[in-house]
Amino acid sequence: MKIEEKASISIMKIICVSIILILISGIAVIAVNTGLNDVTITLQNGYEMKVITSKTKVLDILEENNIIVEENQKTIPGIEEEVTSGQNIKITDKSYTEVKIAEISKEGVETSLEQLLQNYTPITEKIVKQRVAIPYETITKNAVQVSEDTTNKVLQQGKNGVKEITYKIKYQNDVEIEKIVISEKVVQEPVNKIVQVQKVQTTRAAEPRTTTTSSTKKTTTTTINGETYKITAYCSCNKCCGSSTGKTASGTKATPGKTVATSSKFAFGTKLNIGGHIYTVEDRGGAISGNRIDVYVSSHAQALQWGVKYLPVSIVK
Repeated sequence: MKIEEKASISIMKIICVSIILILISGIAVIAVNTGLNDVTITLQNGYEMKVITSKTKVLDILEENNIIVEENQKTIPGIEEEVTSGQNIKITDKSYTEVKIAEISKEGVETSLEQLLQNYTPITEKIVKQRVAIPYETITKNAVQVSEDTTNKVLQQGKNGVKEITYKIKYQNDVEIEKIVISEKVVQEPVNKIVQVQKVQTTRAAEPRTTTTSSTKKTTTTTINGETYKITAYCSCNKCCGSSTGKTASGTKATPGKTVATSSKFAFGTKLNIGGHIYTVEDRGGAISGNRIDVYVSSHAQALQWGVKYLPVSIVK
């Protein structure tokens, strides 16, 4: 009787194992037929999740798992691309660039991925703060004096200011490849230099016109309503004019010591006596209006050195 019971138990075991194998085979057949894919999704924060899906399109897989890609994000592979089982869908920032290094083989010599990575030079970023000088301006004040001498007196010494500029600099192989200004801050304001100019005034100051005579040429200067003009300087650089052609509004070539820019108050070709020097009106300027005149100089450094001066202006006839 015991032998029959043991035989019966063995038969039952065989039947149970057979049923289990049949179920496992059925599940495998169903998985193959339905095309299930084992896909890994890596979020931007580094979190990984493994999903089993019948979808093959990146967008469909993400929607199936309630994952939304923000406007500043992207997926690798692309949102409209297809993936297969075992692939990884990575969500990252749009500025991220994936660098792929492949193994190469030439003339039978293979370079391993590890060797290539050792030779790869990364790009480093540094935040650098730099202090630069802010040039001071020279302001001229007139002091009329009845005297035969003309003297200048410095009322206040000029002092350059200080500006701190913060840069983001990228380096590769210790070579600067990119430099971006992040912020600028004035640490110390410049102190303007003030110069008092003492001009000679004749005893006939009430007369509206003076005449200068030479052996070859006679010129007459007339004070323009006795007004003092604001005199600045400019050159043909991009900072002053936005171009570097050197051509004036009247079509002539700008000449240091000759060319001045005024408002339409003065016609082209008008001769002006500015601080004892004769200039010719040949140019215009968008910022030149009212009682302001711009004197042309040969360099931007000279324009800065000129600063701002307040001088009486006369028309030479």
